[in-house]
Amino acid sequence: MSHDTGLILAASTRSEAEKEILTKDALAFLSELVQRFTPERDTLLAERRVWQAKIDAGALPDFLPDTASIRNGDWKIRGVPADLMDRRVEITGPVDRKMIINALNANVKVFMADFEDSLAPAWDKVIDGQVNLRDAVNGTITYTDPQSGKFYALKENPAVLICRVRGLHLPEKHVLWQGVPIPGGLFDFALYFHHNHRQLLDKGSGPYFYLPKTQSFKEAAWWSSIFSFAEDRYGLPRGTIKATVLIETLPAVFQMDEILYHLRDHIVGLNCGRWDYIFSYIKTLKNHADRVLPDRQAVTMEKPFLNAYSRLLIKTCHRRGAFAMGGMAAFIPSKDAERNVWVLDKVRADKELEASNGHDGTWIAHPGLADTVTPVFDRILGARSNQLNVLRENDPPITAADLLAPCSGERTDAGMRANIRVALQYIEAWISGNGCVPIYGLMEDAATAEISRTSIWQWIRHNKSLDNGERVTPALFEKMLEEETAVVRRELGDARFCEGRFNEAAALLYRITTQDELIDFLTLPGYELLA
Repeated sequence: MSHDTGLILAASTRSEAEKEILTKDALAFLSELVQRFTPERDTLLAERRVWQAKIDAGALPDFLPDTASIRNGDWKIRGVPADLMDRRVEITGPVDRKMIINALNANVKVFMADFEDSLAPAWDKVIDGQVNLRDAVNGTITYTDPQSGKFYALKENPAVLICRVRGLHLPEKHVLWQGVPIPGGLFDFALYFHHNHRQLLDKGSGPYFYLPKTQSFKEAAWWSSIFSFAEDRYGLPRGTIKATVLIETLPAVFQMDEILYHLRDHIVGLNCGRWDYIFSYIKTLKNHADRVLPDRQAVTMEKPFLNAYSRLLIKTCHRRGAFAMGGMAAFIPSKDAERNVWVLDKVRADKELEASNGHDGTWIAHPGLADTVTPVFDRILGARSNQLNVLRENDPPITAADLLAPCSGERTDAGMRANIRVALQYIEAWISGNGCVPIYGLMEDAATAEISRTSIWQWIRHNKSLDNGERVTPALFEKMLEEETAVVRRELGDARFCEGRFNEAAALLYRITTQDELIDFLTLPGYELLA
């Protein structure tokens, strides 16, 4: 694969799936993207580090003075395609074949097929994911469960498909350019777009993407350049490719107007990626002792800094004609009737808040929540397809201080132990190739594990105490990690524990939670342990 594209495929053998996806034309397109856009991506990652160093030294994020004209200007995005005008409920999940069928068949408007936080990007899973999405777009996807023999196929009028690519920081180590792994996001975008754009357009949809982990308008502009290049290369009108950007980093919330502006030909909305946003709040403000968060369970959307984030996103998007999508309901329906009533009540209350605030739609992680969440938005929307008319013009201005407000709540022994058990089990699943894991009634992905481990890192860093008076130290964490690993072993049983990779997961969790420098993303050292 190296001679005419400049790309080196690290894998030594070629499966049938690879041959179907890594075609000569697809690789030629990927190669052009990699050579044209990787240098700027590397510059953007370097700029992230420079910006973070200023925050670490005591500065606080703020709105950019030199882009005030964009924030104050009277402009709108190019527009929203017909099949994205109603997004009241979206389901998300990995690009697993059975999951894709169930999600597209669910009682939802949109399925976000995820190459990012809910996928552990082992090479075979990444390639199979592209095959699965191609088959879904073509309407030919089927699956037979090897255990039960149950057959799965698409129903009539499935949900609209959106593909989430990997973030700027994530490499694809199985494909090299100039001896270095290429950007994972370019790999995901190039192959999905190349194989599916024509079929999507022919059936009245289009190549739609979710963009994760964006930190600045310059990163949005980078993606806009990629989209325009792809449209020109394939002879498509400007604005054919559409994207929704997740506002899931603290720096990005101060640049939402600018992100919309620089992607205005291609963007259709922003999304409140709340779990990653909480993680980013911890990570960005890690050196600021007055902004240490409490237990993860206490950080709800009613907290002032999160409520301000939601309201500002709605106001910003709707002023520009863009959708304002709500966040994830990570709960899983329970087989226990009493517990299930509690779960559905929690989900309903969360979505009532989003819908009444003016969000156009929301996310769920399990098809079983669709029939609870859809009526909430149906009631608020009435005859409307969305809430673009909710402009929140009478809101008081939302300031940087509102978005950075310290968060009240306790740090508890039980909360710290829960963090350890969740992070341990998620990391074990991830390095074993599974990025989307039900744990204690929640569908956990990388974001929630990130909150769990960075919270403890921050408590250690700032010498915080738990509500029982015990100081959080590396020694206390090591003791709890040992104890909670034993709890997990009892919960799962010796057979499951011993056949898993829990010792490796515990070692990685210990390292990234106690070292002096906070690791930006656990998926980076985790990727080294993945096939």
